[in-house]
Amino acid sequence: MEIERDYYLKELVDRIDNQLIKIVTGIRRCGKSYLLNIIFKNYLIEQGNDEEHIIQLSLDENKNKKYLDPDVLDEYIRSLIKDDKKYYILLDEVQEVRDFESVLIGFLHINNVEIYVTGSNSKFLSSDIVTEFRGRGDEIRVYPLSFAEFYSVYEGSEEKALNEYYTYGGLPLTVLGKTDNAKINYLKTQKDNVYINDIVDRNGIQNKEELEMLVQIIASDIGCLTNPLKLSNGFKERERTSSMTDKTIYNYLEHLQNAFLIERARRFDVRGKRFIETPQKYYFTDMGIRNSFLDFRQSEEISHTMENVIYIELKKRGHNVDVGSVEIREGNVRKQLEIDFVANKGNNKIYIQSALEMKTSEKVQQEQRSLLNVNDFFKKIIIVGDNVKRSRYDNGIIIMSIYDFLLDSNSLEYW
Repeated sequence: MEIERDYYLKELVDRIDNQLIKIVTGIRRCGKSYLLNIIFKNYLIEQGNDEEHIIQLSLDENKNKKYLDPDVLDEYIRSLIKDDKKYYILLDEVQEVRDFESVLIGFLHINNVEIYVTGSNSKFLSSDIVTEFRGRGDEIRVYPLSFAEFYSVYEGSEEKALNEYYTYGGLPLTVLGKTDNAKINYLKTQKDNVYINDIVDRNGIQNKEELEMLVQIIASDIGCLTNPLKLSNGFKERERTSSMTDKTIYNYLEHLQNAFLIERARRFDVRGKRFIETPQKYYFTDMGIRNSFLDFRQSEEISHTMENVIYIELKKRGHNVDVGSVEIREGNVRKQLEIDFVANKGNNKIYIQSALEMKTSEKVQQEQRSLLNVNDFFKKIIIVGDNVKRSRYDNGIIIMSIYDFLLDSNSLEYW
């Protein structure tokens, strides 16, 4: 069974001939290697490129260990370029190579090559290495399967599919699991043996248990405003003997983001047009991974799960996403109203509320309140967990179901 990933294939194809190093990033097991080495390679062959002009190398495989030496890798790749026709160099997990940035920049001086690489840790896109690339890198961020991609191979109703997606997420090998136990076991194995161990090994973390407990705290509170100090206090409430400081937690949060396990959403003062540095929100890249840290005990908390899924879907579609804050006055009292998401793309902005249901007039007023206090012309949308009909209120606010939003890639473009 092949799951088509047309959005990302187009991203790869559109970058041909841009004279940059195409860097495909994302959490481990999200499908980067399959995208590059199978889907993209098949596309290249269908376009008339022969396999001799497609150079592939998986640098995390033991059989290719010798190519982790940058000089050996450089010599090997150059030895395969034998004529003036275009060559496509596809390197998987390139961050394993010492001084890989110098090797890649060297390949750019070969006129007839296109360079595509994958990496699972954003440390190789740190400020120092970006400087080394001198503006010659072009990142393509890949996420686990969207709900639309997931549903394209799911046999069942939209409602059952979404419940399963909320529980097990979109890692491709999870989706292909035959039973609930198979999916749970796969996710727990990845959590224990891949994600946590990778972060511990790469960053020299001494206390693996503390890191795991921090992830569990974040997983329990997705969609909640927090900061390192608040997390530190919460940690000490759980473990009274803990001496973990807010500085340590700050570093751990950076490591988790660098591994693409979680993402940070900053607060944005909509009226003041400025960022509020603290507190912030954190969301998981994949709900199955999130639930595995909780032993699948909190998967019934649908409202926060739905909020997390909406956030990641917006990121997949190329939006920069913040949490909106709107200050209002009630008499002499100032109040802060929250807008779940302020999604930005280019010059366009969309304000989005996530509501599990809106069955009463009081709930409708509650969800609309913050949106109605934004005095600009940008689109305002409420995404509802019920299967409601897409419509527009007289005040201009659009309402749509979570199914319309997730299954229609153009859902935000209407009206």
